[in-house]
Amino acid sequence: QVQLVESGGGLVQAGDSLRLSCVVSGSKFDISTVGWYRQAPGGQRELVATQTAGDIRSYGAAVKGRVSISRDNDRNTVALQINEAKPEDTAVYYCHLYQRWSDETFWGRGTQVTVSS
Repeated sequence: QVQLVESGGGLVQAGDSLRLSCVVSGSKFDISTVGWYRQAPGGQRELVATQTAGDIRSYGAAVKGRVSISRDNDRNTVALQINEAKPEDTAVYYCHLYQRWSDETFWGRGTQVTVSS
């Protein structure tokens, strides 16, 4: 029912910028909290950024200052802008959506970001 599809991942050099996008269907996007998490090889999934329906943004400590999250309620999309990419940013990035009225969280299948040094 609820579907999240990420795109924009790829191979970049350290210091480059990258923009990830997520298209959401099947949910009331404009009143949902959306965000991005990532999981490095052998690591655990960690918070990258979230944005509430009221446009309150939060960022993980490892990326704060280098990334920004934005949402387009007209297109049901959420984007993650990564600047000054570092090799430690290499991970699979997952889009997520939280529906507070049902207390449910939905995940995309992820998009790979690889940053070479």
